Amino acid sequence: MSGKPRLTYLNGRGRMEPIRWLLAAAGVEFEEVFLQTKEQYDKLIKDGLLLFQQVPLVEIDGMKMVQTRAILSYIAGKYNLYGKDLKERALIDMYVEGISDLMQMILMFPFSPPEAKEKNLDSIKDRATNRYFPVFEKVLKQHGQDFLVGNKFSWADVQLIEAILAVEEKIPAVLSGFPQLQAFKTKISNIPTIKKFLQPGSPRKPPPDDHYVETVLKVFKK
Repeated sequence: MSGKPRLTYLNGRGRMEPIRWLLAAAGVEFEEVFLQTKEQYDKLIKDGLLLFQQVPLVEIDGMKMVQTRAILSYIAGKYNLYGKDLKERALIDMYVEGISDLMQMILMFPFSPPEAKEKNLDSIKDRATNRYFPVFEKVLKQHGQDFLVGNKFSWADVQLIEAILAVEEKIPAVLSGFPQLQAFKTKISNIPTIKKFLQPGSPRKPPPDDHYVETVLKVFKK
């Protein structure tokens, strides 16, 4: 072992992508193992590595961690991206949970049947522009600071920039009515660790394509 965190998942975004984002934001290099067959996945279960028979799996600090939220909380706490006290942590948790609801829609979008894609895209646009992005636009405007919580870079900022870019891939003009979020996007994208993660050749995964969808269905088939 190199001492680097080891991430086991498919070679695509899915539920591992926010973990990749957070480690990258913290400046932490990691190794990846990509599942390509159902046999690889079944072996992880047989070997007792997946507590609830689910990936992501992250091996870090001698632990074999599963459950995305638990992994993210640990990384945020370990690398000082989780606020300075319980109140800040509660705010970060609220913002992260809200963004996760939006990201869940984006996560499931590639698996939509063709006839439902347009409707589901409309739903993503509606939720982003009417429910989720207005919250963060208001927060940033009210406190006049560069970051969401405590005027310090945190897990909430990482989760929000990931969501903004993911929605923009599908709806390029989605931020047109959100000047605060436009400024936030520019600011966060230029933080050195984030800027590095956004460069070609980084561990950031591309938008899911048909091959990724096929691999997911193959690896996790019942």
